[in-house]
Amino acid sequence: QVQVVESGGGLVQAGGSLRLSCAASGTIFSINIMGWYRQAPGKQRELVAEINSAGTSNYADSVKGRFTISRDNAKNTVYLQMNSLKPEDTAVYYCKAGVNWRDSWGQGTQVTVSS
Repeated sequence: QVQVVESGGGLVQAGGSLRLSCAASGTIFSINIMGWYRQAPGKQRELVAEINSAGTSNYADSVKGRFTISRDNAKNTVYLQMNSLKPEDTAVYYCKAGVNWRDSWGQGTQVTVSS
């Protein structure tokens, strides 16, 4: 069984920074793409950033230049460094990991940016 657990959310003022972490654990044979999604109240879940096992990344236009995704393959962990945060970044952030050829989701972590 595979578990995906996020950490690092919290409350921050506009212009501040947060770093999210997501670790996959359990019986793992392969992890392909790992990514971060977010869902604000009343809105659909959207892709924030994703990265494959070779380190190639993809970002939503709204976070380009402010957020950086990275991963440590040895630790089965993906990170999201969020800088210059804006109130519109407020959402529950979810990690998705392609583990053993299936997508596994974390429970989410709240990020709140105050103006």
